[in-house]
Amino acid sequence: MIAIFDWDGTLCNSVDHIVSAMQDAAEELAVAPPPAAAVRDIVGLGLPQALSRLFPELGSAARGEIAAAYSRHFASPHRAPTQLFDGAMETLHGLRARGIELAVATGKSRRGLDRVLAALELTDFFDATRCADETSSKPDPLMLHEIMAARGKSAQEVVMIGDSEYDLAMAQRAGVPAVAVTFGVHGGDRLAAYEPLAIIDELIELLNLPVLAR
Repeated sequence: MIAIFDWDGTLCNSVDHIVSAMQDAAEELAVAPPPAAAVRDIVGLGLPQALSRLFPELGSAARGEIAAAYSRHFASPHRAPTQLFDGAMETLHGLRARGIELAVATGKSRRGLDRVLAALELTDFFDATRCADETSSKPDPLMLHEIMAARGKSAQEVVMIGDSEYDLAMAQRAGVPAVAVTFGVHGGDRLAAYEPLAIIDELIELLNLPVLAR
């Protein structure tokens, strides 16, 4: 069994950080900053896909400039570092103690994920990780298929845990069960449409789910 986690909004309490960095990037380039709700709604997508939704009026070159500015603002040493949600490490260690493998499937870039994992001293913690800039962005199921192939797992040996409809749609398209968390970007009512195994309010609740008991 392998538990595959989304990163931003599921394991990492970074959504507000993403919103402020995106708005700062737009302002730097004299572009009207998108509302916080609009930025929250695209968390989970790869950056090119997110920027296409946020700035449909801009050409690819201008969106490229915003992407570079966003990455710079997000990684600025002047911003407080992002942290994992309460109970995240307890949950991850609890799952691993049961023999469950751990993976991350994220809309972040490889550079961005590696940077935050290093900052949290988790560089070698996960059994597999896949990022949007090295495969297809959610909700395409390719990153789940690649993790399953790399770890030798069938769809019946996977649970996807995420906070956005992109996570759950990806799981649905890959034919794997999913668990939704309500403390990220999309609410429980919106996530329920994808018929997850469970909708939980705290990560630690994962340890009580029968599908992750083995």
